[in-house]
Parts: sequence; structure tokens; C-alpha cells
Amino acid sequence: MKRKLLPLLVFSPLLWLGGCAHPLPRYESPMPRAAVQKVRTTTYTQSERDHRRYGARTALGTPLRYGAINSAAADWARWPCGTVFRIRATGELFEVDDYGFALSGRNTIDLYKPTRKLMNAWGVRRVTIEIYKWGDPWASYRKMICVRSYRHIKRMMNEIRSWFSHHRPPEPVYPPGGICPAPPPPAR
Repeated sequence: MKRKLLPLLVFSPLLWLGGCAHPLPRYESPMPRAAVQKVRTTTYTQSERDHRRYGARTALGTPLRYGAINSAAADWARWPCGTVFRIRATGELFEVDDYGFALSGRNTIDLYKPTRKLMNAWGVRRVTIEIYKWGDPWASYRKMICVRSYRHIKRMMNEIRSWFSHHRPPEPVYPPGGICPAPPPPAR
């Protein structure tokens, strides 16, 4: 009887501890970086259970935005913070200023909506986006340093180190009307 209980006593706490730690989301190979991309989008709002502790704040500590430019969350190794994009189908502009555990290692962008009704109306959609301005991956990296002990943050930081050490992001799309800054001068 004791022999049967011993493995149970030894392994039960390990199973319990392992069950508490959520596994990282399944890793997807990064999409090719391009000025125009077709991406999976989801939505979030500040009243969701997993966002309540942050209130109406982004990972940068700024207020979530909904209006002329809207907040978006993404894996900062794929779309660094500060990336501005437009959804072709709706014309809405978004800026990546947030990230989330479920987005780490994924080719998904989470769009901020201020109400559950708007969030649920969007659901999950594949949309074509135009990148107007790429964010700085190294600025994103520096912003994550203070929270680097989290597994999803480590994943993003490792991907930034491995990808951006060797590559530059593609040139963004500059829309008519000049709502984005002029392209930077060519590197010498």
C-alpha cells in the first residue's frame, strides 16, 4: 500500500504546479515582413477578466485609444511597438502599443475595442493591413527589459535578438495626404 502512495505523493504536487503554469501559445513561424500583410485579427477590451488588473492602460502605460488612431496588441517581435497600420476593409488606423500572453509567437494582432458589444461584433477576422510606419524593435526590446522574467516576454525578446540583428523591416506604405512622416533618408 505504501509503495502505491509514494509515487502519488511525490508526483501530485508536480502535476499541480505544472497545471498552474499556462503553457506558452503554440509557436507560429513569423510571416514574411512586408508593407502589406494579410493577418488574423482578434479583439480585446479593458473589461475582460484578464485585462482588468491593467485597467484601460497599455503595456507602455499609456491610455488605450479608440478614435482617429486605435490601440492594438501584438507580438512586438513581429510588429514592434509604435507600428502604425491601416485595415484596408475598414480604413481604421491602429498603433501597436500593447502585447499579450496569447499573442507571443503568433501572427495575430489584437485590436482594442472600448465595449464588449464592439469586441464581439468584430470576432475573429483575416484582414489585409498596410503598414504606414514600422515601430523600432530595439525600443520595444528596451521597454520589455523590466518584465523579462515572464516567459512570453522572453520569447519576444529572443525573437527580436535573432531576427533584427540581421534584417531591417521592409519600407512602409506612405499614404496619400501625408499622415505619416516622410521616409527616412537612405543609410550610407
